[in-house]
Amino acid sequence: MAATVGRRAFLAASAGAAVALGLAGPARADSAFGRYGSPSARLTGKTLYVHPGGAGDFTSVQAAVRAAGGDGYTLVIAPGTYRETVVVDATCTGMTWIGASGNARDVVVVYDHANGTPKPGGGTYGTTGSATTTVQADGFTARHLTFANDFLRADHPEITGTQAVAIKVQGDRSAFERCRFLGHQDTLYADSMALGTFARQYYRDCYVEGDVDFVFGRATAVFEDCHFRTLNRTDLAAAPYGFVFAPSTAVANPRGYLVTRSRISSEAPDAYYKLARPWVPGSDTTARPMLTVRDTHLGAGIDAVAPYANMSDSYPWQNQRFAEYRNTGPGAAISAPADRPQLTASEARSATREAYLGDWTPWWKGC
Repeated sequence: MAATVGRRAFLAASAGAAVALGLAGPARADSAFGRYGSPSARLTGKTLYVHPGGAGDFTSVQAAVRAAGGDGYTLVIAPGTYRETVVVDATCTGMTWIGASGNARDVVVVYDHANGTPKPGGGTYGTTGSATTTVQADGFTARHLTFANDFLRADHPEITGTQAVAIKVQGDRSAFERCRFLGHQDTLYADSMALGTFARQYYRDCYVEGDVDFVFGRATAVFEDCHFRTLNRTDLAAAPYGFVFAPSTAVANPRGYLVTRSRISSEAPDAYYKLARPWVPGSDTTARPMLTVRDTHLGAGIDAVAPYANMSDSYPWQNQRFAEYRNTGPGAAISAPADRPQLTASEARSATREAYLGDWTPWWKGC
């Protein structure tokens, strides 16, 4: 499929760029890490440097995370493609990852596990286990990085569980600035550590692409000035190709997903994607998914006539907490008001990043 070739080409180009810059082999640390110091000129005692060719403290992101083992560490990651899985466990609070070049295209953390991929010890990885990166710690921040899962359905026709997560974020106060999230099904898993935990997450100036439910989970998450892109599919003959959002907000949580001042574009034919469908998982059959999309441009790829669908007829989308406000673009045209629930002006005053994130204000100082 054209879109998947494009992603593979992108990842190859990232690695090629690193070679061209002299960053894939032995290199001067000061050129690799720019203004963020180096192992010989460390910004702080808790700053660690990752470089694929050995110019840093570590050659893999997971090795650096494992060495950090505590609160308040910063990882400065040099350009390169890091093919590995990474877990930031709950003990690594207040961790920051920085892509050293300032361009998310240059620093890629990627792997290709899917839900149905066989595990070496038996069984399969499952959706959660498929994640290239898993963040369980509170206070995590990432800037200028790409998180990817390049599993391709076409390469594995024997696998039916094609959910393939680029990143699963579970910690409270998790912030991402100018990051990219690449995948197909279940790209960005914005979740929490437990059903009763309302983890807050903030995504600013980020790019997310995929096809089926590619932003999903039960977190309280704000997406501001973000770009969501739906991919083309040649394995399906008819619409819908997929769904952008699939929240699974707990019924007790008053705040689910908020998308504001963003845009949704598409590689697929017009109206081949739904804006959202509610996910009521078997582990929480009382969930009442919540999504508000406001002040956002919905491109022609979104089905304006019927933008929402059911994941299960037992939990119709009309019974959930879906709403829009002042959206623009061909995908936002309202032909049947009952199928496009809108906030009132009064309700919209409570649908803000400040209301969703409470006493946590990451936008004041940048993420």
